[in-house]
Formats: sequence, structure tokens, C-alpha cells
Amino acid sequence: MSLTVYNTRTRKKEPFVPVNPQSVKMYVCGPTVYNLVHIGNARPVVVFDVLFRVLKTLYPEVVYARNITDIDDKIMKAAKENGESIDALTARFTEAYIEDMAALHNLPPSIAPKATAHIEPMIAMVAALVEKGHAYEADGHVLFDVQSMENYGKLSNRALEDMLDGARVEVADYKRYAGDFVLWKPSADDEPGWASPWGRGRPGWHLECSAMIETHLGNTIDIHGGGRDLIFPHHENELAQSECAHGGEEYVRYWMHNGYVNIDGEKMSKSLGNFRTVRDLLQQYHGETIRFALLSAQYRSELDFSVSLLDQSKAGLDTLYGALKNAPATSTDAVDLSDNAGYLALLDDLNTPQVIAELHRLAKIVNKNEGQEAAIAAAQLQALGGLLGLLQQEPEAWFKATTSGSSELSAEDIEQLIVERKEAKLAKNYARADEIRKELTEKGIALEDSASGTSWKRI
Repeated sequence: MSLTVYNTRTRKKEPFVPVNPQSVKMYVCGPTVYNLVHIGNARPVVVFDVLFRVLKTLYPEVVYARNITDIDDKIMKAAKENGESIDALTARFTEAYIEDMAALHNLPPSIAPKATAHIEPMIAMVAALVEKGHAYEADGHVLFDVQSMENYGKLSNRALEDMLDGARVEVADYKRYAGDFVLWKPSADDEPGWASPWGRGRPGWHLECSAMIETHLGNTIDIHGGGRDLIFPHHENELAQSECAHGGEEYVRYWMHNGYVNIDGEKMSKSLGNFRTVRDLLQQYHGETIRFALLSAQYRSELDFSVSLLDQSKAGLDTLYGALKNAPATSTDAVDLSDNAGYLALLDDLNTPQVIAELHRLAKIVNKNEGQEAAIAAAQLQALGGLLGLLQQEPEAWFKATTSGSSELSAEDIEQLIVERKEAKLAKNYARADEIRKELTEKGIALEDSASGTSWKRI
């Protein structure tokens, strides 16, 4: 068995062959922490968390780095507007980001480097680029000379002139060429800055990721991931400065990018005002439901995110957990997924819709059979779900769970009403017993009476 991934650089699916099979290195661009992250920011986290899980089934060690950008002009602007320090702002939103991503059932990365802890390697990389003739100092700035790199643009596969058309490129008198990008910029007295050979200043955005990768993962890594919007200019410029600093040594073996998230059929954008933060969504839906929705389309496709999709995802999880609830007791410790259609779909460039279809197929086997056949299917269902970061709760907990901002009845309130209903029936006050059942039904609680008592679940 081998993994196949779509490489943005070559524009085709390729067998994954790591630099070192004993230790796979993966880096994914993390957030700039100046506000709460939106659902578009969450998609690459969920996608590459699944890839992280899959890689761990294939290789003895996977080192996964996802950075925190804690110095940026947007951060400085937000801190000034809020009347708080940059440290306080970034600490607050870093904590919120970690909480929100955990709520979506993502594993923590192996390494979560912060940009401000890597100023020295950033300065060293800029110095190397200047020395090799790939960067120059101008008006207090240090800029990368894109024309000094023969194959600049090889990631986005566009000619230099084409890349400038419509791109958000800062036009400045001190640039030799309009496409040259900032590696180091000067800081005013009231702005954060660090001493450097070019004066007190701060790094450019692209430089930060290159320095963090070099520090923690080396000159060449296996996988670099992120959203499609990062291909140009961010990843293109990362590639350029890293390969030029390291004498042309390959920077990334496989570039992987997820598609955009649309909201109700429209591209999510600030101008349309249709941003949906993960924090707001978690007030209305379980994190696992949101995760299921994000995985409902293959990662390279655009995803139309909507209330309808979330409701469908909740219904799908109810079906899968319902099968596990009625399944024979089993263990996933020794489950063999090597020839399972869902696992093979994951190895085929993370074909998550096909995996979800396989989960439903296994659930049908569990529901229709008993004994060993049902137990094997249930174990595979849970193990395969685990590779998607799903189906790891106890079914009872899933059906009784509420969202963090829910106004629904608590489990304690429901249990108390069930006791009151039982007492009403014993007192032959059937009208009150029926009234309690109706009240619970109206609030989304289904009761199931049996010889052993009354159980309940949220619907």
C-alpha cells in the first residue's frame, strides 16, 4: 500500500515518497492571530489533520508543524484599535484558536512554532540571500530580487509578468522591480522591532514560514500544505527565498492545497459580510458535526458550506453513532483496514466522500447483522472513523451532548423530568406523564421505554 497525493507543483497525482521514510516532515501554514478564525481557516486544519493521521499509519514518525504568526501589520493595527498590547492580543487569539481547533477534534501538531521566537534564523536567512545576490537593501528595507531566480514562478506556473497582473503587490520607489517582495522592513519607534544588520525592523510575512521550517524541519521537507489562496504570493515566495538561501536545494517535495469554502453558494469574503467564525458555529453545532461537514467534499474541491450541509452532517453522524450504539461490544486495537475500501480511498489523495460512503456501508452491516459479522463491521466503522477524527465518543454521549452555547435542557434536567414522569405514572397521573413526554419531544428529546427503564436521546 502507498499514499498518492496531488502535487500542486507538478499538477498531477503522484506516489508519495518521503525524503526519509523513518521520519516524515510536514508543515501547514497556521493563523495570523489578530481575531477569531473563520470556517475557511478551519478547513486546512481539518484536512491536514486527516493526512497527519493517515501518515501515522504508514510511517514510524511524522513530524507535523503548524505555525502561529504573531507579528504582522494586521496584528499591530488590531492591537492599536483595541487599546491593548500586541502580546496580550496575540496570546488571547492564540488560545482561542487552539480551543476552537481542538473542538473540531483536531490532534495537536507535533510543533507549533511562533514567528517571534525565530527572529535570529530569519535575520540569518536574509543575510544569506543578500550575500548570494538574491536580495538587496533599499530605503531601510531588504527585498528579494525575483529576477535573480531563473525559475521564479514555478509553483504557480505563471510567468513573472502574468503574476503581477491583478496581484496585490506593493508598489514602492525603492523596489528595483515591482514584483520584488519584502524580507525585512524598518520599524518606527512605536512599532515592534528587532535589531538587525539593516537597522531596527521586523520580518516580512513570507520569510517567517521559511525560517521556522528551516529551524524545525530542515532545508527540505516532504509536504507543505495550506489553502489554495496561499499558492501565490505566499508559497511562491517561500519557495524562492528558501531554495535561493540553500543553494538551490529542493524546499518541498509535495505541495498540497485545499479548495475554497463558499457560504451558501457565494465565496466567503469580508466585503460580502458572510464570514462565519468557528467560535460562532460551535454555539450552534457540535464540533464533530462541523468537522464532518468540512470533510464531505474532497479537499481540493470547493466546499459549499451551509446550514443544510450542517444539518445533513448531523443526521449522518446520528446514523453512524446509532449503529455503534446497537453494535456488539468490540475493540479497535487490532482492526485490519489494509483492504478496506475507505482506507484505500484515503490513500488515494484523501478521498473523504468515498470514506464517508464506506462508513455508511459498514453501519448498514452492523444494523442488519448480529454476532461476529456485526462486531467486525463495528470495529472497522470506529477505526475508519478515527482516521477522519470522527466516531470516537461513546454513542450515549453523542446523543446526549449539547453545544457549548445551547439553550437546550441539560442532561440533569432531562433525567429529573424522566423521574417525575415515572412517579406520575406510578400515581396513575397519566395526563402529567404524557405532558412530560410531549414537553421533552418539543425540546428535541426522544424517550424510549423498555423493560429495563427509560432511556433518551437528542433528535
